[in-house]
Amino acid sequence: MSLPSDTPQGIADALGYLQHHLQELTERQHVSENNINSTLAALTAQLQQLTQLVANPPPPAIPNTPPPPVPSPLVSPPPALPVRQTRPKLSCPPDFNRECHNGCAFLNSCSLYICLALEQFHDKQERILWALTFFKGGRATKWSENVFRQEVDTGVFPIQTWGDFEQQFQLHFFPANVEADTINALEGTSYHQGNQTVDDYLDSFQALVSDMGYTDP
Repeated sequence: MSLPSDTPQGIADALGYLQHHLQELTERQHVSENNINSTLAALTAQLQQLTQLVANPPPPAIPNTPPPPVPSPLVSPPPALPVRQTRPKLSCPPDFNRECHNGCAFLNSCSLYICLALEQFHDKQERILWALTFFKGGRATKWSENVFRQEVDTGVFPIQTWGDFEQQFQLHFFPANVEADTINALEGTSYHQGNQTVDDYLDSFQALVSDMGYTDP
């Protein structure tokens, strides 16, 4: 505002200072009001957000728990291995040529081996073929070759069972008349102990008696 022209200089300066100070206060007040309004606006916005959160709360968070462990399948213990029974090693029959006095021993040796090792043979024919592998030399080899030749000619193996093999073997390789030969041996002058031990002599005598079919003690 304007002052009268006759206003003293001191009063004029004081009024000027007061006007300037009042203008600064007014400006400060405007700044403060603006700051207060801004703060009130921010607080109002936050209050509205909080009100919305209270009215519409978010769904509860699902805990991120790991899935339960899958139980491992029950493993049954391995079956117990069967206890293998040990068996004494079997001796194969000796090679057979054509000696009639060895025929019975050879046949008995084959029958004993088959009886003790039956699981080694798949069928009856395999037993016969196995026995023929020991026919070596003389009439034995020729007879074995004749058996296989018959199979080639007819397409059928001529000996079907072990019983048939025993009959054919006895027919071709056993003495023709065991009892007569035994009687001649016992009654002949050549039958004596000689250099044999008593045990060997008795074993030989009992074998001859068995061949004769004599059972009366």
